[in-house]
Amino acid sequence: MSEIQPVRERSILARIFFSPEEPRLRAGWRLLIHTILVFLFLVVAGIVVTLLGIPQEALNSILGNTVIVFIAFTGSVYIARRWLDKRSFKSLGVELGNHTLRDILAGIGITFVQMGFIFAVMLGLGWLTFEGFAWEVDPASVVITNLVIFFVAYILVGWSEELFSRGYHLQTIASGTNLFWGVVISSAVFGLLHLGNPNVTGINALAISAGIFFAGVYLAYACIRTKQLWLAIGLHIGWNFFQGIVFGFPVSGTDAYALTRINVHGPELWTGGAFGPEAGLIVLPSLIVGGILIYLYTIRRAK
Repeated sequence: MSEIQPVRERSILARIFFSPEEPRLRAGWRLLIHTILVFLFLVVAGIVVTLLGIPQEALNSILGNTVIVFIAFTGSVYIARRWLDKRSFKSLGVELGNHTLRDILAGIGITFVQMGFIFAVMLGLGWLTFEGFAWEVDPASVVITNLVIFFVAYILVGWSEELFSRGYHLQTIASGTNLFWGVVISSAVFGLLHLGNPNVTGINALAISAGIFFAGVYLAYACIRTKQLWLAIGLHIGWNFFQGIVFGFPVSGTDAYALTRINVHGPELWTGGAFGPEAGLIVLPSLIVGGILIYLYTIRRAK
């Protein structure tokens, strides 16, 4: 009969730095290193574009900014997922399959309903005034060029921010705690990160972070229902595109090229003012509408 070997007690350093279940760093250390990787990617990207002699105005454009963020977020998440988490990159929820394109298009369609709801409510309550369309004042070439540039930029934003927040942040935090805290903490960080956007003041900062927090929970719900990021990516793309381009609202404090020209003059508590609907109470019923549509879209798959 073989002698039972005693379980070897882990050292204090091992308990502090390494997971008790498997040979990898604890979730908090992985998040810290990933944050450092993001900054390193941004620094390297800055050096590269300087050496290439890319004009500063091109970098400051929406497309220039989003390309740099896309490279930094994708590169840092890939390295962290493969070598810190010891998992495949696609296990974050970006595996290509039959539902990929369908989820993206469904997300875009759902946000059309949400933004149309916000526009209709604010117009009906007299909180905005319709002033015309872009093609009434700009030539067709200008309209089409801006439409393509902003749509491509919003595709990159949707991928980058969902990979970062609902992909790496949510899942890494959940691996160290549980899914509930993964959703709450990642959504809170998502809200705080938007406080660096334009049109944030001390007065509206709380409303902005709260609105973006609930939007983060809403996007996390889409990931939980599908076990993939594609629906959330489609929601993110459509949210920005319809909010800014189609219906003419500010997009998280930034101005987009609006096809519909409007003037928002309702109460800022409800409309979000210069930051956009995310900072107003109007976003809450919109998120409920979107949540119901997500449920209906995913009900068969969830079963």
